[in-house]
Amino acid sequence: MTHNDIVQKLWNLCDVLRDDGINYSDYVTELVLLLFIKMVHENTEAGTLKKHPLPEGCRWTDINDKSGINLLNDYKIILLSLSTGKNAEGTLIHEDPLISAIYADAQTRLREPRHLEQMIKTLDQIDWFSAQKDGLGDLYEGLLEKNASETKSGAGQYFTPRALINSMVRCIQPQTGEVIQDPAAGTAGFLVAADQYMREHTDDYFDLSSKEAEFQKHKAFVGVELVPNTRRLALMNCLLHGMEGDNEGVVHLGNALGEAGKALPPADIILANPPFGTSKGGEASNTRDDLTYKTSNKQLAFLQHIYRNLKPGGRAAVVLPDNVLFEAGVGTDVRRDLMNKCNLHSILRLPTGIFYAQGVKTNVLFFTKGSASDKLQQEDCTHKVWVYDLRTNMPSFGKRTPFGDSHLAPFEAVYGDNPNGTSERTEGEYSFGAEEIAVDKSASAENQGIDDKLLHSRWRCFSRDWIRETKGDSLDISWLKDQDSVDAADLPEPAVLAMEAKEELSAALSELEGLLAALEGAN
Repeated sequence: MTHNDIVQKLWNLCDVLRDDGINYSDYVTELVLLLFIKMVHENTEAGTLKKHPLPEGCRWTDINDKSGINLLNDYKIILLSLSTGKNAEGTLIHEDPLISAIYADAQTRLREPRHLEQMIKTLDQIDWFSAQKDGLGDLYEGLLEKNASETKSGAGQYFTPRALINSMVRCIQPQTGEVIQDPAAGTAGFLVAADQYMREHTDDYFDLSSKEAEFQKHKAFVGVELVPNTRRLALMNCLLHGMEGDNEGVVHLGNALGEAGKALPPADIILANPPFGTSKGGEASNTRDDLTYKTSNKQLAFLQHIYRNLKPGGRAAVVLPDNVLFEAGVGTDVRRDLMNKCNLHSILRLPTGIFYAQGVKTNVLFFTKGSASDKLQQEDCTHKVWVYDLRTNMPSFGKRTPFGDSHLAPFEAVYGDNPNGTSERTEGEYSFGAEEIAVDKSASAENQGIDDKLLHSRWRCFSRDWIRETKGDSLDISWLKDQDSVDAADLPEPAVLAMEAKEELSAALSELEGLLAALEGAN
């Protein structure tokens, strides 16, 4: 049984949940409350976990041979016991803050014992030996990814495409001993990917000293998540990948734009995909006196938090929508402050359709605190910005056209080996038919004197002076023309357009009058 087969079998259990009246948005939360107990059992049986983290009476073997109303009642008691740390008699059975956090306020909405029994039997029938080969953590993440792609309830906002996460991590190259944060953690995809990267790219990872291993397990990763149920999924995800964090777990519950974010220590690396939209109830940054620019735009507030919370020399990769690149007023102030305090060395313009909100245009900003030559520099740190256009004339990605590693490989190649973006770089990258794309030669002075071939490149460099003087510190930089775009230079004069619109409206009005006359005649 393949990894995908197991994920699909787990997802099919949602049909059982639907039959019990559980709504779409609660499928995965309901499923993973039970699934986590099973996965802990399998990890313990396989010796992956040296000690069973769940107390006696709250384990898989305490429910998998029961049926009927006794099964459902015992399961409800188990969830309550894991949440409170006490059994039905009020006796303390565990003091593990991580388990309490995972099962905080957990309760099942199942009403039919037969549905719970069916779920248990299905989980017992899965080939867990095969699942162990890829790791139960990866299997769990597969379920989260399936949920993000299948549900229409906005679950995708918590799940960044795996290919993009891995690409960002490969560019940033996290190292053991570094503090890695995600202030908008979601289900902890970035943190888990960073941990996996280090395990795969550190030759002596399993020979770390006890002090170093303790740091990796408990202090290296910190996330913040606002939504309790999403944080629950994140804590499970981390624990199944061997990441325990501090007493609150790897992912803390709270608002990174409030006190929870202000309390975070400086980080070596920040990887994030902040939530889209504006802040309800006022300004997103109004509770943070350490953020200079007050704004109701959550992404601008998150961006301020991120570049301010980096250590000198710290590096970040952040997914942000287009409005952050061109919004005037406070947006301009934040971009100037970013380029002043950090070396904003790379921008990746992403194609549409890779997130749950169709049509949303996004980018990845890569920057390092300080300048390329001095990590302690605090002014004029950005001298040039490299832009890779992976959006123009690219397909709109989705289920039928999946977005994958192959689409990001050309960008990673030109990004270079240095995680700070200081590898030797050369303009010119022509993947995905770039040479066939039309260009706007008159778009800016930056295009003057450049040969035609370079104008077709997806990879260009723009000086800080040009961004300031020509773009007014907007970072919405593009030079390739989408084949479906309309060129304003080719449009007729406004008077001609107005006359054509008037004629079309007159014709439509005439048809409506004819229809009304026909209806009156029929009556």
